[in-house]
Amino acid sequence: MEDTSVVQLHQNKPEDECPNLSLRPLYVSDIDAFMVWATDEKVAHFCSWEPCTNKEDGLSFIKNTIVPHPWFRAICVDDRPIGAISVTSNSGKDKCRGELGYVLALKYWGRGIATRAVGMVADIIFDERPHLERLEALVDVENLGSQRVLEKAGFQREGVLRKYIFLKGRSRDVVMFSLLSTDHCPT
Repeated sequence: MEDTSVVQLHQNKPEDECPNLSLRPLYVSDIDAFMVWATDEKVAHFCSWEPCTNKEDGLSFIKNTIVPHPWFRAICVDDRPIGAISVTSNSGKDKCRGELGYVLALKYWGRGIATRAVGMVADIIFDERPHLERLEALVDVENLGSQRVLEKAGFQREGVLRKYIFLKGRSRDVVMFSLLSTDHCPT
């Protein structure tokens, strides 16, 4: 079986601002890069977590949450983490579904990097996890940028789930997006 812990995409198109994009595990040694996005309130605004306030909290999060996660990858440019992406599998009767989540440092927003990272995950996750038939993402209705990322990556917008989650002190509406294993043809 092919090792997909590191996935690289080298597309040297003239319009491509980040030709050396890769996904790899996030390590404790990546703490300084991690803190760039993990401490940014704008980045964390639509996330389920609050921004880290110090390096010790960041190290603890990496050690206790990220490292043990079964499918969590750093989004890297030239092997330097600029964000992260994860797939969380469900179990039992819901094991055919996995939930996608991603985050990207603010300075890289609007460059197509998140769209490419989502596409890279879609290219490998259904092979790595053959029991997965559906990859889904829940996006705050106000997070238009993330909605565009998923649409460009081939996800289908399924609808709005009203008052679906309680996040940062209030109930929120979210948009459900999905990509089925039968929808996706790896690039």
